[in-house]
Amino acid sequence: MGGVRGFRRRAAAIHVLDQHPNIDEILSVLAALPHIGDAEIPVLAKLWRNSPMVAQARARALSPDSPLVVEVLTCFEAVVALFDDDLAGEADYVTVDPEVTTTALKAVRDAIAATYAKPVLSRGEYQALMRPWRQVFPATGYAEPYLGPNSVQVKQVLASMPLLAARCHDESGRRLFDSLMFTASTVDRDLRDTARDEAWRAAILTSRRRMWAMLRRSGLEAISRTCHRCGRKEATGSQRMVYELCLDVACGLLVADAIDDTFTDILTLPLSMLIPAQRPAGHG
Repeated sequence: MGGVRGFRRRAAAIHVLDQHPNIDEILSVLAALPHIGDAEIPVLAKLWRNSPMVAQARARALSPDSPLVVEVLTCFEAVVALFDDDLAGEADYVTVDPEVTTTALKAVRDAIAATYAKPVLSRGEYQALMRPWRQVFPATGYAEPYLGPNSVQVKQVLASMPLLAARCHDESGRRLFDSLMFTASTVDRDLRDTARDEAWRAAILTSRRRMWAMLRRSGLEAISRTCHRCGRKEATGSQRMVYELCLDVACGLLVADAIDDTFTDILTLPLSMLIPAQRPAGHG
């Protein structure tokens, strides 16, 4: 009992992910989420069992004593968002029964909970929650998710978006927002819609559609943050236009190797505003 109490005291001291003793495994699992393919979903579903031991381990992993449990629940929401289309089962590119996907995501959530809660779980509880995931994804080393041929630029675009959220107290953020807004209001929307549709089809064909969903969710979170100085959050129609423009850049970069250069150029037109001008990989 003293060992368990010691674990919980250490867990209580974990306030941010950087302090977590199991951070490498957490990042490894999170990085793999958008790469779960249609072949892995039925296997995860078949391996998942809700035995009394698993249920007990899950309850402990999600208890208030567990480290960063609020962050874990946020990850659960993100998982559902990544698999929205699969759970709805209406799109013609969805090939797995939504009920199978629903069961598979239970295995995914158990793995996420286990990696965060490892300091407060017994060895058996941790292994019970992780078993389906590790049978499908045995590697434990951290590897960043694949963001296409322009991964550095994609990350730079996402990193620039919090600046837009702080534009009420940041002059450079205001200038960037105004420039993007001007571009969003003058660009040919029909051409952008066509280019986005082609990029989305390429994301489906190259198995990057869940990465596409992750990018758009990450971008929305970044630009929707409250200002770190005044706590203000701007929610306007112009912000939505700028958000869509930025995410078109990121998604265009994601599949630049799989679409015509013309479509890449249309989607990445504002790239030089967000990061120093570079030509996206994928051009001939």
